[in-house]
Amino acid sequence: MLRFLLGEGGSPRRRLLLLGSHSDDVEIGCGGTILRLAESSPDLEVIWVVLGAHGDRANEALKSAEAFLAAVDARTVIVKDFFEELKRDFAPDLILTHQRHDLHQDHRLVSELTWNTFRDHLVLEYEVPKYDGDLGAPNFFVHLTKELAARKVAILLEHFGTQLDRRWFTEDLFLSMMRIRGMESNAPESYAEAFYCRKAVL
Repeated sequence: MLRFLLGEGGSPRRRLLLLGSHSDDVEIGCGGTILRLAESSPDLEVIWVVLGAHGDRANEALKSAEAFLAAVDARTVIVKDFFEELKRDFAPDLILTHQRHDLHQDHRLVSELTWNTFRDHLVLEYEVPKYDGDLGAPNFFVHLTKELAARKVAILLEHFGTQLDRRWFTEDLFLSMMRIRGMESNAPESYAEAFYCRKAVL
């Protein structure tokens, strides 16, 4: 298994842009990765953007993002319908966004806008489990400790009360996704999050 060192060895990647269509997408797709980066890089600078959330869902998004980024001083959480101005205001080293083959139209649109806006950046596309059954074969993995995987799930369940009546929004589903990806990538503590990497330069 080839390893890509984030923030170690070569040029450190300290500026992180997180993009989600709905208020829980980023947390579900890459919450463990965020916790790991925040824990290992105290000087991380994060912009977290949710493009479609209103009312209670917007409040959940803000509180959840703050919980995931508790260890990061330089953080901005935005719930807003905009895109192009991001490029003017922030030059990220790493972007985490929806994967392009996601069957939810809002997710696909965010992925398309990400690539239209940020053409010369490292972009990793995360996955969100749903009824559409669109999980694929990702090619980039972030190993998580059992503690980080459990913390990701705990924050999700604590901060998204509006989703708790959905049969898929459960601890066992979230842990199972990370366990499967951990098995696929031979993770030391059995858990991982998976991404799709279209372009990367060594």
